[in-house]
Amino acid sequence: MAAPLFKGITRRWAVNGLGALFALLLLFEVAFLIAVRNYYYQSVSQSLASTAERMAGSLETYLSQSNLTFEERARQIAENFNEKEQVEMQVVDTAGRILVSSSGFAVPVDASDASTMKDYQKALQTGTGTYRGKNQTGENIMAMTTLIQDESGMPVGAVRYLVSLTLIDRQILLLSMAAIIGGIVIMFFVILASSYFISSIVHPVTAIGQAARRMALGDYDHRIEKHYNDEIGDLCDTINYMAEEIGTADRLKKEFISSVSHELRTPLTAIKGWTETLQGEGTDAGTMQKGLEIISGEADRLSGIVEELLDFSRTQDGTLNLRLDRLDILKELQSAVFFMRDRAQKERVQLQYIESAPLPPVIGDRDRLRQVFINLLDNAIKYSRKGDKVRVEAADMGVTVQIVISDSGVGIAKDDLPRVKDKFYKANQSRPGSGIGLALADEIITRHQGTLTVDSRLGMGTTVTITLPAVCEPAVCEPGAKAAELEAVKEAPAQEKEKP
Repeated sequence: MAAPLFKGITRRWAVNGLGALFALLLLFEVAFLIAVRNYYYQSVSQSLASTAERMAGSLETYLSQSNLTFEERARQIAENFNEKEQVEMQVVDTAGRILVSSSGFAVPVDASDASTMKDYQKALQTGTGTYRGKNQTGENIMAMTTLIQDESGMPVGAVRYLVSLTLIDRQILLLSMAAIIGGIVIMFFVILASSYFISSIVHPVTAIGQAARRMALGDYDHRIEKHYNDEIGDLCDTINYMAEEIGTADRLKKEFISSVSHELRTPLTAIKGWTETLQGEGTDAGTMQKGLEIISGEADRLSGIVEELLDFSRTQDGTLNLRLDRLDILKELQSAVFFMRDRAQKERVQLQYIESAPLPPVIGDRDRLRQVFINLLDNAIKYSRKGDKVRVEAADMGVTVQIVISDSGVGIAKDDLPRVKDKFYKANQSRPGSGIGLALADEIITRHQGTLTVDSRLGMGTTVTITLPAVCEPAVCEPGAKAAELEAVKEAPAQEKEKP
């Protein structure tokens, strides 16, 4: 089931990702608008301050050298003001009345109106004052007042400069609108791109969840379609690989159960049949002896199968214990060959043991290593045809002891070879066996700090090589000192030194 809109990853993206981005954009917008507004207003303030600075000195000189009244002199100053198109200049007397304005219109405002003449009130205290706000008509203005003094330093009036902020406010508004629209456009494209990105994550994750549910119900053939060569694509490949491996393991498990069932059924059938035969009347002594031998042999076979299953179970849960001791590995190998000789004769397979020089001792579990040798010999005989040969040889490699069991049997296909040591895996389904013998042997050798390798070619036979660490003096165990010995043994004629 697909995740509902604005839930799960989509919701976290909307709340965390878009929420943080919106907050950042909003913060940027506010900071940008404040910066623009301060920039324009500061520019106007600096322009008024520059104008006042230029006019202050010349006005005081002009007023002190003239014989006209202050009001007359103020009118002349206003009429001769060159920047009246950009800035309005007002002349204020000491009583706070606006005598004249460069605009030519009467100004019904005096200094007593503190709400619009704050600049004048501040100028009386500090010599210069600034005001930004609304005038009597509601227009947004900025005003700066400079106090005019005579030669004795007494104030004779003031000059006030005003500029309308209407156009500036309009420009600030346009920039604000542009910034807001730009932010909206950015958010739109971010949402569009992020939606595509989120969908590219949510949809595959949803598909993976659906696939996992189907696999949980046993549908191991279902595969996820891969759309992207990224981490999501890698995850799809991993899920598909997992499904393939689980499917293979499930198939091998079923084949294992079938094989074990068959392996158990065959001796049980023989035991049951001979038991019924021996219970019948008129059974002679020879038939009785033969029947008891068969029942005993099949019981041993059943015991071996069960013991192998138990050992394999112990390797899986880590409870397989080894009773390590210093032992003669050659003696255990010879014992296993002797044990399997009758089996080889029954199957008409030649079992050849190439006797080697005495080998250095190894540290190992006597019973487990013998179990490995018997298992490998059993496999070699099992997968050989009538007249084929099974060859057993060993050599001292210096720091290790090497045992090689080879046959000229049916061999293993190239595709099956990498998996022959996997549990439950059987390369040849036509032959009896549970598919866990080689896996168990490999686990036992690995726990002895050794290695078990399999080399095979289809139709030409199989070679299993076991390497175990030797126990010997450092001066004797030089790496590779006897590495060529095994090759010499392999190249010797099959009948040479063959043990009867």
